[in-house]
Amino acid sequence: MLGGETPEPAVSGKNQTENEPRAWTLTVFAMRPVLMAWQAALEFLTRLTWAGFMGESSPKEAIGATGRIRVLYIHATQVPPPLDTRTDRFFLLSETLEGDVLQPVWFRTPEEVEAEFGPGSYPVYVTGRFRYHWFLAFLPDGRRRSRLAQFWFCIRKGVEIHRQRAFDCIIAYSHMTTGLLAACVKLLTGTKLIIELATNPQLAYLTQRARPTVRDHLMKLYSDVCLYLSMWAADRVHLLHPTQLAAYPLLRRVKASVFHEFVPVSAVRAHTDDQERYVVMVGSPWYLKGADRLIGAFHRLAPDFPDVKLKIVGWYLKTEREQLEALAGDSKQIELVRATTYPTVLEIISRCLVLVHPSRCEGGPRTVIEGLAAGVPVVGSDVGFIPELIHQGENGFVVPGGNVPELEERLRELLVRPELRRRMGANGYQFAHTQLTEQVYAGRFAAMVAATVIRRPMIAKEPHPVRSLNEAVPEGPAWAAATKSVTQPR
Repeated sequence: MLGGETPEPAVSGKNQTENEPRAWTLTVFAMRPVLMAWQAALEFLTRLTWAGFMGESSPKEAIGATGRIRVLYIHATQVPPPLDTRTDRFFLLSETLEGDVLQPVWFRTPEEVEAEFGPGSYPVYVTGRFRYHWFLAFLPDGRRRSRLAQFWFCIRKGVEIHRQRAFDCIIAYSHMTTGLLAACVKLLTGTKLIIELATNPQLAYLTQRARPTVRDHLMKLYSDVCLYLSMWAADRVHLLHPTQLAAYPLLRRVKASVFHEFVPVSAVRAHTDDQERYVVMVGSPWYLKGADRLIGAFHRLAPDFPDVKLKIVGWYLKTEREQLEALAGDSKQIELVRATTYPTVLEIISRCLVLVHPSRCEGGPRTVIEGLAAGVPVVGSDVGFIPELIHQGENGFVVPGGNVPELEERLRELLVRPELRRRMGANGYQFAHTQLTEQVYAGRFAAMVAATVIRRPMIAKEPHPVRSLNEAVPEGPAWAAATKSVTQPR
């Protein structure tokens, strides 16, 4: 199994990592009384507001009335959901859950939304048993709407939806401002809260550029403050790998579910040979994703492989693109591909010789899963979830971060050995299509929500802490029966 439920994730929690500044360590421990006061106040006010402000029924009663757990999902990104329901995770989750999604999008007017999703799709768009509630991130004249407007939308709409039909659980994608907004909605509705931790918080904002600016350090401080507050407010956290909070000992008692990000594995086209031979990297910003490392390694091997190109796909600011062009130099073998549609990106991945992801900071990169699902060998750095996805020498190679000579060596090995590429690609394909499928994800997501909302039945033995994402975690027949009883269709 690739994940599991555990009351306490297996994190070291004894010492800050060696790279953690001592001054910040002292600051964190000085904050402990404030954080404990925040948690106590939140618990007290949640009970108070639930009993007085929201009224009659409790979350457990709401589950009993509908037979299906209802969730409110608060999104952080402005990317619209896919039109293809096969690639929309909320359509898939409709088999076991139902609810509402607060979704900021990059559109400016209702007409733009309806042009994309069809007449009547604004202000609410329905897919399966979920409803998307749009927040237009830009004004008609192209100016960005204020952050306060988005904050107010999330809180107002969340409470409004709950009054109309109570939800049982709030889920926030991100520990940052979105997580704090979700904590406010929890306070006003009395429901459970899950925070999805989408990155490695220890390295957040410090790997955006070679020399972090003062603003980067301030944003890292803000990220850590948000992390502590949102984790203390949460009833459970979704981790992408067991050690994601290892550098934060004050959070070692947070209940966690550990499993991968959603990727529509069945929609990824299987690898086919292409007349154009190329290595590909997908992602931005370029420094965080390690494009400079890959370009450096490719420059060293390019003269020996004149028929092989390097394609770097992503959305970059003008200044970032200029920096990438400077790194590429006058090489005719390096191509910078502008951001394109998701199906086109999957097509590019399916035809490549090797997918490379030399990132400096990661939570759980979808691109790596997409490469494995396409049946191509993957080379990635040893950060975040990547070492759990790439099995060394079986479906790809894990390269220590920053080791450009080793990255070059691994790429050379794959380029000169087509039988090795085929074997690794087949292993990756098998792994992705058995362990990382949409159905596996949906099952783990539903189990996470059920574990948060329902009081766990007494069983003979509690599950042991997760030490590896490939390790099975027993849950017992009583827990399985409880989960099934709640998620039966109406």
